[in-house]
Amino acid sequence: MSLIHRINRSLGSEALPLLGALLVVVVGFSLATPLFLTASNFGSMAFQLPVLGLLTLAMMVPILSGGLNLAIIYTANISGLTLATVLIAFGGPEAGIGAFLIGSLAALLVGTLAGLMMGLIVAYVGAHPILVSLAMMIFLRGLGEFLTRGGDISGFPDYMKVIGHGSLAGIPVPLLIFIAAAILWHIMLRRTRHGFSVFMIGSNIDAAEYSGIPTKRTLATLYALSGLICAVAGILMAARFNSVRVGHGEALLLVTVLACFLGGLDPFGGFGRVLPVCLALAILQALSSGLNLIGANQHLATAVWGLFLIAVMAIRWAAGRLNITRFGRT
Repeated sequence: MSLIHRINRSLGSEALPLLGALLVVVVGFSLATPLFLTASNFGSMAFQLPVLGLLTLAMMVPILSGGLNLAIIYTANISGLTLATVLIAFGGPEAGIGAFLIGSLAALLVGTLAGLMMGLIVAYVGAHPILVSLAMMIFLRGLGEFLTRGGDISGFPDYMKVIGHGSLAGIPVPLLIFIAAAILWHIMLRRTRHGFSVFMIGSNIDAAEYSGIPTKRTLATLYALSGLICAVAGILMAARFNSVRVGHGEALLLVTVLACFLGGLDPFGGFGRVLPVCLALAILQALSSGLNLIGANQHLATAVWGLFLIAVMAIRWAAGRLNITRFGRT
């Protein structure tokens, strides 16, 4: 068995091309600027990537089921707002660890309930996930703006800086949180009955239901899990920015979808792995940081992300056509 075949078998056929693309990006920017291959740049990337990574994991599971969750940003915002409200009630900067734990549990509960509401409507009412998540997005945005009057809530305890800006054994704490979440996501999708049910629903929900899979319960659960991971992202955003505002991270919504598709997820559901999505996130972060270091406008980074996805789709189409041709000849 060849090395390439072993890699494809263990990591997925999407991993090798993404590793090659990541290598090209890293080499290209290292030649363009000496600042790219520095500890400070990689440290900055390690602190920036986790929030996008957590939101991408929240988007990933609904896509695997053939759906979509457009409310991930505002679910994270309302969860962060819940934590902030509890902390302010307990004294703001003077709030103790107990208040933070209570606020975090409340934030996780709010995020999970928001996701569960969407899942129940999608599963039992039969409404389209795009419409349901769009309605939830509008509701959460309006509720958040009403509660904050369109402003920021700030003034958190100093110990929260450890979560947003601290390091453990030289590894940024936010990155450790994202790695832990990605590992749990991988185990859930590949080693549990729930994960198997998600893939079956994404492949063919009618066949999954006829085979005895509890499709409605699975859909409700996966959207609840999506809301839960959004809440984790909301807590991390509050710790990193030392403030909470409705609309924080709005620009990341489409980037999460981009990362999922770049990572090989089938847009119609039923296929995808966590590791290729993580590699796609690393590529997007490297592109953003590299363009920033060479002085390019941030809007150019967004354009490059889109072009990169188009190029990847073209390469996959060409590879698929080549495989079909080879198969037809044999």
